[in-house]
Amino acid sequence: MRSRQEIKAAEEIAQRTPCKDFAQFKPLFKQVQQDLETGARQTVKYQDNAAINPGDLFILDGQKVLVADMGESFISDYGRPNCELRVIYDNGTESNLLLRSLQRALNKDRTSRRITNPDLGPLFSNGVAEDDVKTGYIYVLRSLSDDPFIAQHRSIIHKIGVTGGDVKKRVANARKDPTYLLADVEIVAEFKLMNINRTKLEALLHKFFDPARLDVELQDRFGISVQPREWFFVPLGAIEEAIEKLQAGSLHQFQYDPETASLKLASNWPHAF
Repeated sequence: MRSRQEIKAAEEIAQRTPCKDFAQFKPLFKQVQQDLETGARQTVKYQDNAAINPGDLFILDGQKVLVADMGESFISDYGRPNCELRVIYDNGTESNLLLRSLQRALNKDRTSRRITNPDLGPLFSNGVAEDDVKTGYIYVLRSLSDDPFIAQHRSIIHKIGVTGGDVKKRVANARKDPTYLLADVEIVAEFKLMNINRTKLEALLHKFFDPARLDVELQDRFGISVQPREWFFVPLGAIEEAIEKLQAGSLHQFQYDPETASLKLASNWPHAF
């Protein structure tokens, strides 16, 4: 329990000071601005006293604000949970203030906005609400091709796709389709989607794993060269981890490293978290 005097003192410390390690945050703010311009991120009205978590981004008094760190929670003398925050502003300053102080500032500013993550919002649903709409499935396939290269690396070559229908029906004629490397495939994973734009989600996943995209060229039954673009040199575990982070809303903080075949913190994401 903290006294009102301690809380008031913490709030008074909230004056902005130069951010000495702003160099690690600057690329993030630049990327966020680009995402807003391209539509990868949007801004939504901040709801009164809405939850605030580490990594959240807001627009407050016309400036972009990043919640870079969050201290341990404590109960104020009003009986409400609170904690100290490290907040970074896009003009190179920072402040230490209480969670409730930031919420009050966001509530007070009628033009305050929350900046969304580029993860397209809630993707999955363990339970189905009445107003949920089944959008389809993320599916992961493994080729059964007898091509020497594919056979040698079969366990780490996967196709990542999104479909609105039954996956088994989708791949029923795989051996006749260059998209599936003209061979039967094995379905190794499926993830049900709710209320999501399938096209944008598929593009997001393909962009994330682009450094490991398989460069292959085949000829269809008419002798026309085809280059399937949905196959990746990625272990199943890394795909599952990416989808878990997508579900948690944190995929934007990571990037795929083909050298280690794993996810790592994105180079433009602050390492202070």
